Formats: sequence, C-alpha cells, structure tokens
Amino acid sequence: MKIRVIDLETTGLPEDEVKGICEIGWTDIHDDWSIHGPHSALVNPGHPIPPATRAVHHISDADVAGAISPTEACQTLMAGMEPDDVFAAHNAKFERAFFGGGSHRWICTFQCAKHIFPDAPGHSNQVLRYYLNVDADGLDPVAAMPPHRAGPDTLVTAYVLSRMIFATSVDRLVELTAAPVVLRTITFGKHRGAKWADLPRDYLQWIAFKSDLGVDEKHTARHILGAN
Repeated sequence: MKIRVIDLETTGLPEDEVKGICEIGWTDIHDDWSIHGPHSALVNPGHPIPPATRAVHHISDADVAGAISPTEACQTLMAGMEPDDVFAAHNAKFERAFFGGGSHRWICTFQCAKHIFPDAPGHSNQVLRYYLNVDADGLDPVAAMPPHRAGPDTLVTAYVLSRMIFATSVDRLVELTAAPVVLRTITFGKHRGAKWADLPRDYLQWIAFKSDLGVDEKHTARHILGAN
C-alpha cells in the first residue's frame, strides 16, 4: 500500500462559478514509509487565471499555455494507484472538489492534525512543519520551497503525515478524517482566545442549534452542553 499526497493549485474556490486546476503536485509514501517526491505538472485550466488566485501561487496564463488539460492532470494523479492505495491532502475537502480520486480512501492531514495535535499553535501545513520539526526527519528545505506551489506543499504534507502515521495508523487516520473535532479554543468573534468550556451556556446553545458555523464548532458546543 502507498499513500499519494496530492495538492492542487487552482484558479478559484470550489464555490466559484469559474474555477479550474492550474497545477498538480504529488508525493508518494511507500509501504516501507519512504518518501518519494515531490512531483508536479502545470495544467491549462481553459480560462484566464484571476489576479486574486494568481497572487497566491504566482502561476500565470503564460506559464500554463500548452500545459496538460485538467482531464490529463486527473489521469496523472490516478496513474499507478492500486486498489488499496490511499490519497491524502491538507484540507482534502478542497482537493476533492476538483479531483474525486475514484474509490480510493482519503486522509485529510488538516482534520487529523486537529485531532492528534490539539495544542499546536495552528494547523496549517507550514505551522505543523515547524511545530513538529519535520525538517529534522530529512525534509529537504530547498525542495519544500516555495510554499503555495503544488509540488513543495505535498512534500511538507508527506512529512507531517508520516508523523501522524507513527502516532496512530493509516486506518485510524482515515476514520479521523471523517470525525468531527472537539475544539479547545475559540478562534472567532468576541470570545476569540477563550476556552470553549468557559463559554456561556446560552452562547453554546446558539452555536449548537441555531448558528451556521462549521461541523466542528457545532459538535464542540453540543459535546460541552452534553457534559454539563
């Protein structure tokens, strides 16, 4: 079994009317836990790259002229994947909006990190890199640059994922990917920085049953209400 860590640079968000892939990246973790990558390929999305997204990854229309199509990009990511192999991504929900991955299982390192490393100062790819000091595991800092490019980002994610695998297991990470998280610290609104357990009960009830906040926030509020 291998895990293929992927990352996509895109021209928009999943909810945008016009969006497409403009770069793919992948790094494989083999069954001996050796890391192979990063690999990347530019992709012609078939429409101009907006300035707002170009400002993130700095990929231009000229860069992708003559590049592979989105269909070819998805075929490239699927190439060599065996039935038991697993896809992984940091914030896999985003990648899966552009690339389904067939019937393969998925690991989301962002969601898993919130479960496994709740005390981390943040759960972004680069924060986890330095919080876990994965450079000490052999991460090539040159190959990991620049951030927000598909190939380098998959290399960082692969090293972070390796730490998670050693902390638990691949099967458990697949489970945690689909499991809501009990959060510790509020990251929004007037209570930013406070502990969830210290929030007023009426505010927790609003979050749990009336707000349009995310699954983790609603789950946390309900968990605390049930425990009180």
